[in-house]
Amino acid sequence: MHNFGRIFNEVYLLRAEKRWTQSDLAKELGVTRQTIAAIENEKFIPSLELAFAIAYIFKKNINEVFNFEPYEEEEEE
Repeated sequence: MHNFGRIFNEVYLLRAEKRWTQSDLAKELGVTRQTIAAIENEKFIPSLELAFAIAYIFKKNINEVFNFEPYEEEEEE
């Protein structure tokens, strides 16, 4: 699969605004604390279902939580 860009997220900032620990958020979502850490550190891209659940918990649209930044295309000579 071709890598078109980078997915980044605001999970850490949203969680910090609520003063939740990674464990607090993990419990709300039914996942492990390690999963939350991996998402926040951009080591793991959540499933669409989990991404929507995260957005729902923070009362945000999914694109307010997760964003896509395409890589610039290299020009062919």
